[in-house]
Amino acid sequence: MSKIIYPPAHWSNLIKQIKSICPEAFNSKGQVLNLIKGEWQDEGNLKPFNSSIDGSLLGYYPMVKRQSGKEAVEFCAQEFKWWKKVDLDKRKALVTETLDEIERDKELLAFVLTWEIGKPFDQSLDGVERCIDGVRWYVDNIEGMMKDRDPLGLISNIASWNYPLSVLVHACLVQALACNSVIAKTPSDGGLWSLTLCFAIAKRKGLPVSLISGSGRLLSEALVTHEAVDCLSYVGGKSNGRMIASSLVNVNKRYMLEMEGINTYGVWEFSDWDKLAKQIKSGFKYGKQRCTAYVRFVVQRALFPKFLDMYLPVLKSLKYGNPLLVEEGESELPKYDFGPLINSNKVDEINVMFNDALGKGAVSIYQGELGEDYFLPHQDTSAYLAPASILNLPKNATLYHHEPFGPLDSIILVDSKAELITEMNVSNGALVSSIACDDPNEGKEIAGQLRGYKTGINAMKSRGDREATFGGLGESWKGCFVGGEYLVQAVTKSEKEERLYGNFPEYTLLPNTR
Repeated sequence: MSKIIYPPAHWSNLIKQIKSICPEAFNSKGQVLNLIKGEWQDEGNLKPFNSSIDGSLLGYYPMVKRQSGKEAVEFCAQEFKWWKKVDLDKRKALVTETLDEIERDKELLAFVLTWEIGKPFDQSLDGVERCIDGVRWYVDNIEGMMKDRDPLGLISNIASWNYPLSVLVHACLVQALACNSVIAKTPSDGGLWSLTLCFAIAKRKGLPVSLISGSGRLLSEALVTHEAVDCLSYVGGKSNGRMIASSLVNVNKRYMLEMEGINTYGVWEFSDWDKLAKQIKSGFKYGKQRCTAYVRFVVQRALFPKFLDMYLPVLKSLKYGNPLLVEEGESELPKYDFGPLINSNKVDEINVMFNDALGKGAVSIYQGELGEDYFLPHQDTSAYLAPASILNLPKNATLYHHEPFGPLDSIILVDSKAELITEMNVSNGALVSSIACDDPNEGKEIAGQLRGYKTGINAMKSRGDREATFGGLGESWKGCFVGGEYLVQAVTKSEKEERLYGNFPEYTLLPNTR
């Protein structure tokens, strides 16, 4: 039988559904518009966007100019003046109605996300449901969190492409629930259509939200340093994050800057290999394109033979390919660990890291291959990358100090606990880290010396939802921590002088004037 794209997932059908739900977000030519000054307008400069699934053209990003970005921010600041007068019960009702409509369209959103960012359908659907369930938890608990607190004003959001709903939409809806006005930048590498649908629903319900697309460099003056912005929420790479942090050093402005770090899993005096194998396999979801993906394993040298016996079969069991491909007549999508990476540039970047490491003395212990059976004949596969792993990563290799953000593992062998801890802390702070150790006391001792915001003992850690807080140590995070009550505290203020929980350059008392 021949391979075909799963019929319910054809892009032409999906985009038709989106346009029927929110026609106001498109112009007469069918191109997406920006949500500026309370209206869908300004098609900007059209930037082609091709899906990583098969290279097909999905449409065009409406890239606005610097002035449009400033005008959007200034309007949002004015929106706050009337929104802050809306009582909590009304805000809860409007956010709940927004969530109800998003839930109604959750499968549509999941298929759209699969085309936009390459995430397998079941993982895309999980992201949509996490957004819905997470914000509902805040609706149920916001009253206690807002006690004796007032909103900050305008919150600006710049986020990466990998979690458009469960991170970006989630954050924006909670910010609005906490009585702030909200503006967000569409991630340049994916998320335009899914975000457009969600923001169109939110705007119809009366929430003070704006959504713009454009160059981060051109829009930084509006979204980062503009005096009308009271708080910045950023999720992205360390290089851009550092520049943003530098621009905010002498500015009286709240911020939460989530950046990359090398998340490591250490193995010391350990024997439960079956349990670790399940964790490692689950860690390959979405091709490790996650801020909490474990990309480095620091292993006690004496345990390496047993580790390898467990590890290689896991890599060989991974299933990856076109996530929308089925045999003609099949009614269900296959279960893939991951599909393509976000684009071919990311594949090239990881291949450069891989070859650089080998050229400087690292040893390749596994390099998967793309199987023809998992793709349409002659389809573009330039965004796909099979998993790989290297041993003895030298310190002068680029990969040693950089997160690959893809399915490339590195393994470091050590002989002492001191060496184990040093190698696990190589990036001067990470979002998560874990230690596999049979002795719980020894595991706690090692975990206490690791530079991860969340540290697991015989378990991987994740960003978490609902009441789970999230942040980072060292260079992986700057500013207020988020999640649970911390997220509400980050975007609100108290009449009393207060110290917010976070990773600040120094002991910081944030004035209640913003």
